[in-house]
Amino acid sequence: MAEQTQHPRQAQPHWFVVGAGGFVGAGIANELRTRRLQFSEPHAERVATSARTPEAVIQAADARGDLVARVSAGITPGAFVINAAGLASPDAAEDDALYGANALWPAVLALACARSGAARLVHLSSAAVQGERPVLDETWETSPFSPYSRSKALGEAALRQLAPRLPDGMLTILRATSVQGAGRRTTASLARVAASPLASVAGAGDAPSPVSSLAALAQFAVDVAEARPDRLLVLQPWEGMTVRGVLEAAGGRAPLRLPAPLCRAAVAAGYALSRLAGGRLHGAVRRAEVMWFGQSQAPGWAEEAGALPRPRAAAVLRQAAQARARAR
Repeated sequence: MAEQTQHPRQAQPHWFVVGAGGFVGAGIANELRTRRLQFSEPHAERVATSARTPEAVIQAADARGDLVARVSAGITPGAFVINAAGLASPDAAEDDALYGANALWPAVLALACARSGAARLVHLSSAAVQGERPVLDETWETSPFSPYSRSKALGEAALRQLAPRLPDGMLTILRATSVQGAGRRTTASLARVAASPLASVAGAGDAPSPVSSLAALAQFAVDVAEARPDRLLVLQPWEGMTVRGVLEAAGGRAPLRLPAPLCRAAVAAGYALSRLAGGRLHGAVRRAEVMWFGQSQAPGWAEEAGALPRPRAAAVLRQAAQARARAR
């Protein structure tokens, strides 16, 4: 009888969720808990920077060798790291703390992961970096429209330039779309608007919406870390909702249908007024534009790899509508 070769079971990597105290980080931690994967929840260091170019951000990260060493010491070799830290403030003012959290910190963490021998780093970015572009995709073409989206775009650009200094396949940037979930202020706000006379769509309302769910994002983020995509940048896939479907789920009733030309004129006027006000109204105008016209998504790595998470956005929005009804 031939002797059977015993293959030792490969040890599971230890996971680190940076920013697990936040909305997205907590969702990712819950996903890891559901999969019974061992993880730690280190806090992100608070950093600020006056850097406004990728080169300056990298220089600032290199200058913080003490911080890189301290962060690296807490990461075990072979670890899988997901960076969900940052300032998720769409209406935030332009300041050094915002750029520190969304641009400098990711660069510091990437250097620390490389130094520690981490196997994977998934950095959570935002589709807001592509701003008013009609189609979200996995290209490096960005069109940020606010301090928040500019800070996230700068974080992406810095990591892209830093990537050649990192181990092959270590880093993936994941652009999250309009993530909704229980307890999120933007989700409660969406439910209020959807139940109000302001709830409206342009034309038939069948345009795709980038609204997504925290659970789907968390599932996708963990899958991305384990799959090691063949590209540096991936986009959270579409969950199949239309602008009309979003408002119906979140408001419990059909939205008003407005003529598309009227909506386009209102958006153009809103952006013009915002420019006169120094851009302060841009976020509000953009939210109205997305409510009316949505935003398409080009198929990307998720579709190619068959790594589509289970859609849960509609259920999340219905729960938000029910929570609002109970609170009244």
